[in-house]
Amino acid sequence: MFRELVWVIPFVTLLASIAVLPLANKHFWERNYPWIAFGLGAIVILHYILGLHNTTSLVHTAGEYLSFISLIGSLFVVAGGIHINVKGEATPLVNCVFLLIGAILANFLGTTGASMVLIRPWIRMNKYRLTAFHIVFFIFIVSNIGGGLTPIGDPPLFLGYLKGIPFFWVLENMWLIWVLTIAALLAVFFIFDQKNFKRAPLEIRAKETSHEEWKFQGTHNILFLLMIIGSVFINNPPFLREGIMILATVLSYKTTPKSVHESNDFNFGPIKEVAILFLGIFATMIPALEWLEKNASAIGISHPGQFFWASGILSSVLDNAPTYLNFLSACIGLFSDPSLTPDAQVHSLLIHHADFIRAISVGSVFFGAVTYIGNGPNFLVKSIAEQSKVKTPSFFGYFFNYSLPILFPLFGIIWFFFFRVS
Repeated sequence: MFRELVWVIPFVTLLASIAVLPLANKHFWERNYPWIAFGLGAIVILHYILGLHNTTSLVHTAGEYLSFISLIGSLFVVAGGIHINVKGEATPLVNCVFLLIGAILANFLGTTGASMVLIRPWIRMNKYRLTAFHIVFFIFIVSNIGGGLTPIGDPPLFLGYLKGIPFFWVLENMWLIWVLTIAALLAVFFIFDQKNFKRAPLEIRAKETSHEEWKFQGTHNILFLLMIIGSVFINNPPFLREGIMILATVLSYKTTPKSVHESNDFNFGPIKEVAILFLGIFATMIPALEWLEKNASAIGISHPGQFFWASGILSSVLDNAPTYLNFLSACIGLFSDPSLTPDAQVHSLLIHHADFIRAISVGSVFFGAVTYIGNGPNFLVKSIAEQSKVKTPSFFGYFFNYSLPILFPLFGIIWFFFFRVS
C-alpha cells in the first residue's frame, strides 16, 4: 500500500517549491517556476505512459484541467473587463458589508467570478490603509467560504450536483454553518479593521469617509458572465461547455474598451501563473488521489468528523474538486450497495448518511481558504494584489499568521457542534 507513495514525491516537491522558493529566492522562482512545474509534471506523466501503460488517468485529468482552466480563465478575463470605481468606502462597517455582499455573490458567480469582479475595487477602496489582512480576509470570505451555498459557488459542489446531489440540498444542509462561519469571520475582520482605521492619519480617515461614489464601466460583460455560468450546466457534447467559455472570453476581450482594461491594470500575468502551476499540480497529484481512493477505508476514515478533517486538510493542498470526488467515492464504498446504480447509491447515501456528504462538502469548500493553492481564485487574488503593489503574506506567513490562528479554531468549533462523533 505504501510503496505506491513514492510517486507522490513530485507532488510534495512541487508544493514545497511553491511554499519555499518565492520566499528564499524570489527572482529565481519568477524565472524558473514554469520549468519546475513542467518538469515535475513530466516525471509523473512519463511514469504513467511508459511504466504503467495507463493513459486513462492522464486523459481524465487532462479533461478536468481543461474544464478548470477554461472556467478560471474565462471568469478572469470577463471580470477584468468590469471596472467598479469606488471612493469614500473604506470604513470598517462598509468593508464588512462589502465582504458580505461578495460572499453572497460568490454563490451566483462562483468564487472565481466574484473574486475577479470585486478584488480590484476592494483594493482601490482601501488603498490609503491597505494591509495584508485585507487581502487575506477577502480570500477567506469571497474566494472560498462564501461560495458554500450552491453548486455554482464552488467546483466541488458542482461535481456533487453532477453526481446526483440535488441542487438545493447544499443550501438546505449548509446554510447554518455558512451563516455562523461568515458572521464569525466578519466579526474578527471588523476588530482588525477598526484598529487599523483608528491608526490611520486623520486626513486619510476624512478622505475615505467624505462621500460615496460608485461608477461602473464595462457592464456589457455581465452578459458574458451569464454566458459562462449557463455553460457550466452543459455536459454534452464533449467540450461544448469549454468552447462556450472560450468564446465568451474572446468576445469580452475584443469588445471591452482599452481604457477599462487600463483602469483595472489588467494583464494576463496572474492567469498565466495559475495556469502553469495548476498544470503541474493536476499532473503530479494523480498518484496521491489514486492512492487515497484505494486506501481511504483501510486507513480508518469512517466517521463524519474524520471525513470533515481529512477532506478539508487535503483540499487545502490539493485541488478541492478531485479531493471531494475521491472522498465521496470512499463514502459510497463504505455505505452503499455496489449492485445499485450510481444515482441510486448517492440517493441512498443522502437518506441514510447525509452527515457524511455535508462533512465532505463543508471540508472541501471551507478548507480551500487555508493556503494559496487550496482554491484557484486564491492565487489569482494574490497575483493581482502584488501587481497592484500590495504586500501579501508569503505561503508560510499566510498559513501561520492567519489560517492557523483564525481558521483552524473556527473549524474546530464547526467540527465540535456539527460533526463530532458522540
